Amino acid sequence: MAAPIKTDVAVVGAGIIGLAIAFRLAAEGREVVVIDPNEPGSGASYGNAGAIAPYGCAPIGNPDVLRSLPSLLIGSDSPLAIRLAALPALLPWLSRFVWQSMPARARRNGQALAGLLKDAIPTWRDLAMQAGVSDLFRHEGCLYFYRDKMPPRNSEWAARLRDELGVRHDRLTSAEVAKLEPALPPAAGGVFFPDAAHVVDPGALTRRLAAAAASRGASFQRARVEQSEPGDGGRITLNCRDLVVDARAVVLAAGAWSRALARQGGVNVPLDTERGYHVEFAMETCPIQRPVSPVDLGFYVTPMEGRLRVAGTVELGGLSAPLNPNRIAVLERGVRKLFPNLGSVQNQWLGFRPSLPDSLPVIGRSRLHPGIILAFGHGHLGLTLAGVTSRIVAGLLENRNDISNLSAFRPDRFG
Repeated sequence: MAAPIKTDVAVVGAGIIGLAIAFRLAAEGREVVVIDPNEPGSGASYGNAGAIAPYGCAPIGNPDVLRSLPSLLIGSDSPLAIRLAALPALLPWLSRFVWQSMPARARRNGQALAGLLKDAIPTWRDLAMQAGVSDLFRHEGCLYFYRDKMPPRNSEWAARLRDELGVRHDRLTSAEVAKLEPALPPAAGGVFFPDAAHVVDPGALTRRLAAAAASRGASFQRARVEQSEPGDGGRITLNCRDLVVDARAVVLAAGAWSRALARQGGVNVPLDTERGYHVEFAMETCPIQRPVSPVDLGFYVTPMEGRLRVAGTVELGGLSAPLNPNRIAVLERGVRKLFPNLGSVQNQWLGFRPSLPDSLPVIGRSRLHPGIILAFGHGHLGLTLAGVTSRIVAGLLENRNDISNLSAFRPDRFG
């Protein structure tokens, strides 16, 4: 085995969170090594809906979801599914999820998310400009639309939370939805989020962000970290099969694969996996201008470069099971209710979202090993919060963050 690679900061994970952190640190002049067994951005960061969602303050676990959970689990076209073989292993996570869905806890979690989300768009604007990827972003807002019945104002828990937290959103009539997106079928109404944005090619974003980090001196190692252990002088040693990295600090941003490494760093986090899916239809011109979510169907339809992507639904079931064709069929049937004349599916995909029961990411230092900073568990908001998280991690490395602002995301909050 070759001599250990010495570096200032090792970033474990080359998804959008790890890449944003690596770029920011390298741009600040730090020596950075990024370690991942796969190509940068080839997981959930490639296959997401592409939405930058500063309005996404409502945690997945909330009173409305809790009330509808039985029907969600029974419906054949439900946006939520659980693989029965994985149910015994999921029970501890599900019990925590139910606990966090209670009104007071869900509201607290939503307030914490809103605190991160308020800077999501401006932080991404600055980061994208520095990295030279601004051309991949579109600032066209996002539309939720209701196909059959527009709910009364503030009848939904998430809507009341957004009002309380001052999230900009406009209720639209059927005619206003049609004016905004003429190709959609007639709708009962909608909600428009004017501050949202989207990325026209998430895969290109991660590739170019990795290249921008490399151009500023970051190096990339294709390896899987198998063990971390404290070294001399507070340094951390990362052991891979054919590689050893000796770092002054380690940032753990390995997404859905972070749990075991976090445990080695002295942090027990109830991280589990949401299996996310997408299907794509090749087309020169997309029928919509912005991400659109038919609320009852539970997915996003996003215009991307040369294709229309349909992404979403939640399947709980771990990292090892193969793609579930029933989940693909749910997406395809759903989108054809909106656009019945679509051609054949050109691409289908399964990826893994790192999910925590309270919908809040883990961001902070390990108490046992302060040289390890954890930054994972962003669930559906990884792309949205990558810029903000990179700024927080850079601040932690410089000891310039107000730690009280991060208390809701502390790694040891689960005991």
